[in-house]
This record gives sequence, structure tokens and C-alpha cells, in this order.
Amino acid sequence: MTWVRETLLFAAGITLFLFGMMRLSEEVQRYLSNVRIRQYFRLAVERPLYGLVTGIVTTVLFQSSTATSVLVVGMVSAGLMSFYRSLAIILGADVGTTVTVQLVVWKVTEISPLIVFCGGMLWFFGQQRWKKIGEGVFYFGLIFFGLELVSIATAPFKDSVALREVFRWADNPLLGLAMGIVAASIIHSSAIPITILVILAQNGVITLYHALPIVFGANIGTAITALLASLVANVNGKRTALAHFLFKLFGAVFCLLAFPLFMRIVAVLSPDVAQQIAYGHLLFNVFIVAFFFFFLQPFSYLVEKIIPGRVETLPIWPEYLDDRSLQDPASALEQVRKELRRQMYLVQRMCAESMNLIPHFSEGRARDIRYIELVVDNLRRELNRYLMKISRGGLSADLSRKLFAYSGISDDIERIGNHAVYVVDLARERHRGNIEFTRWAFAEVEEIAELINRNMADAVSLLDGADTELITRIFAREDRIDRLVREARRRHQERYLSCICQPEAGPIYIEMLIRLERMSDHCENIAEYARDLK
Repeated sequence: MTWVRETLLFAAGITLFLFGMMRLSEEVQRYLSNVRIRQYFRLAVERPLYGLVTGIVTTVLFQSSTATSVLVVGMVSAGLMSFYRSLAIILGADVGTTVTVQLVVWKVTEISPLIVFCGGMLWFFGQQRWKKIGEGVFYFGLIFFGLELVSIATAPFKDSVALREVFRWADNPLLGLAMGIVAASIIHSSAIPITILVILAQNGVITLYHALPIVFGANIGTAITALLASLVANVNGKRTALAHFLFKLFGAVFCLLAFPLFMRIVAVLSPDVAQQIAYGHLLFNVFIVAFFFFFLQPFSYLVEKIIPGRVETLPIWPEYLDDRSLQDPASALEQVRKELRRQMYLVQRMCAESMNLIPHFSEGRARDIRYIELVVDNLRRELNRYLMKISRGGLSADLSRKLFAYSGISDDIERIGNHAVYVVDLARERHRGNIEFTRWAFAEVEEIAELINRNMADAVSLLDGADTELITRIFAREDRIDRLVREARRRHQERYLSCICQPEAGPIYIEMLIRLERMSDHCENIAEYARDLK
């Protein structure tokens, strides 16, 4: 029963690898979310070279090019990054993913228990900051500990005739290519099948000739996950995923056509087969970068022809705030007003989209709203920093009042966005739990949502100038919304007692009403600030 034990050990190793990679990716993304992608993506979109480096670093942190690709597809879909700017990051991600394989060759797997232990100790017993570092180190070590288990499990099979016969299928490079595509597509990672090849080579099970086509195929397979993620993305998100796939496909076709030459180059770099496979993986992706990096602009035009359409890109950073205007506080505050209007427009879009998700949930649209929130939060920080600079100058009473109002308006706008995200989370909970709302509940939410959307539109207009009629309309709708929310809660209670609605729907529905009401409250606050300025 040795083979059963080794098979279970192999499966356990793969499971630990996937779990560690998934958790590490989540922790890194959470960190990026906490810093609101500041400097990080600002550098990425300035120049293709910076984007290339960003992709490499991100993938090394994620330990997965798939995670980076899916993240970039999501950001492009949300309008936070142009399609063209995303291409360099994708190329960098493909290079970054080769680091995992190199670390296996460098025997990092052998010290993985020590990494897991040290990370665990920091996680369990360290102070708050060290806890987060320890958690990341723990998951990083878990990735390579899983690979160490895979190595232990495969060692007894180095003389296995059956295993060697499996890899003989790769005598035909096209079959080897297909094996790699299938393996990486199923696992959603190219790192696993390629590192397994390295481990098998260390045990003398596979040759370079049989391994390289599988490596090429695994690189194509990892792009398929991003393609699947793009199904819920917009036009630019689909373009990014397609570009990633075309990069890999072109590289695989070229390397297969020049297969004898490619093998000779790799063989010269090292006498060790395992190291040769790792170098082959690296050279494959470096070749793609070297070929495409200087032709990203025309390549982007080609992909845009394949997938036509126009999508708005949302600038992450302020468009109007200029430090040169600080010498004239009145002019600087006018720039703030323009930026506030843009921030309000983004939140208006978030609210409309979040309310549309209540009856018809879409994970892709939900993700886009989350990314837009990052822009809104970033704008708020930049606005507050700019207002602080303005306040250091000598301000008249009128300008001081305006500065205070603009600061409050920015806070209210940001909080509206927070409530919109909360509505998205509630809509997701309803969708995943297959919780049905009654037609009366949908009708009540729709009526309230319509009034909020109109208040949001009027609040945007108020930033162009305080208008008494607009302010009056917002106040009147706010009173009506409060009344409708009270009536909706009362009618829900009646439906609940009459067993007309699902018991599980109650908490979600009531919380959704609360969030909608608070959106309107913040619109009223903006109207009050506008009235004060008037």
C-alpha cells in the first residue's frame, strides 16, 4: 500500500501549495487595498518599464501570475487602468512567476519547515505589525512545504515504468504542449505543473526534451484562467485577458518552431536537468517580453481591432489639484470644487450600479464597484491633503467657511461610497444564499433607490453652484425617503408575520433599507453645506 501513502502525500502537498498561494495572494491584495494602491499603480501607469517591474514584484509577492493577471483584468474592467498600460504589467507578471520555480531549484523547499515555524511564531506571538508579517511568511513557507511533500511523494517513483510511459507521450511536442495546457488550466497555476517537472527531474524521472513542451503548455494554460475571469469584465478587461493569452500562444508557437535551438541554449546554461527546466521557463517568458515590450502600442491597436469598443478610463489621481494654485486660495478652492464634482460623479455611478445588483447580481460588476471605491477613497485623501495646504495660508472668513464645507462634502461623498459597497455585499449575500425577496420588497427598494438616484444627481449639480430649488428638492425627497423606509419596514414585518417572505430575507432587507436611507442622509448633508455657502 506504499503507492496509496505516496499518492495521499502528493495530494496533500498540492493542497498545501494551493492553500498557501491562495492565502498569501489574499493577504497581499488586502495590503494593497489598505494602502489604496497608492504609489504602487501610480508608477505602473507612468511608463511601460515601471509597469513591467510592477508586474514582476506583484507576482513574486503573490507567488502567482494568475492572481496578478486576474487583478489587472479587474482593474482594467473597472476603468482604473487603460488597456495599453496593463500590457507591461502582464508581461512582468509572466517573468515574476518564474521565481517560484527557481526557488525550488535552489532548494528552498528543504528549509520550508523552518520558514513555516518562524512565520507561525511571529503570527501567534508577535505584536500587531509582526503578526501580519508572520502570517505572510507562514503562507510563503507553506507553499514550499507543500512542494517538499510532493518531492518526497515522487521520490519512490523514480524507477516507475508507468510514470515514464506517461511522459513518453511528450515524445510528440504537441502532446506535451496539450498536457501542460490541461494541467495548468485545471489547477489555475503554471507554477505547480512546472515545479513538479523540476522535482521529477531532480529524481531522474523526466528529461529536458519531454519537459519543455509541457512548460510551454503550462504557460498557455495559466492565461486561460484570466480569459475565464474576463467573461464578466467589460471590453477592456476582455482585451487584457486576450492579450495575455496571445503573448503566451505566440511564445509557445515560436519556441516549438525553434525547439532544437531553444534546447541547445538551455542546455548550455546548466548541466543539471532540473535547473535547465527552470531556465527554460524563465527564457520562454523573457523571450516574450523581449519581443513584445517595444511593440506594445501597435499590439494594443491590433487587440482593439479584434475586440472593438470604447470604455471610459477613470483617473486614479486628482485631475484638477495643482500646487501652483495654492498662492491664490480662491483659485485653489475652485480646483477643489471641480475635483469634488468628479468624486461625486464616481459615487453616483457606484450607487446606481449597486442598486442594480439587488435584483440582478453580477460578480464582475460588484468587483468594478469595489475598485471604483479605491479611487473615491484615494481622491478623498488627496483632497484633504490639498485642503490642509490651503488652510496654511491667510484665508478670509468666506474662504474659511468654503474650505470647511468642502472638507465635509468630501467626507460625505466617501461615506456614500462606503454604503454603496455595503449594499453590494448584501446583494451578494442574497444571491449566494438563494434568498428571494417578494415582489413588494423589490418594488419598495426600487422606489427608494429611484429617489436616491435623483438626490445624487441634484447633489452633483449643487457642486456647480448652490441653487435654492435643488436644495429644496433634496430636502423634500429626503423626508419622503425616511417615510418610505419606515413604511417598508412596517410592511415587511406584516409579511413576515403572515409567512409571506423567507425568514432569511429579513435581516438582509432591513439592513439594505438602512444603507439606502443613509445614502440619502449624506446627500442631505451635502445640500446643507451648499445652503450654508449660499
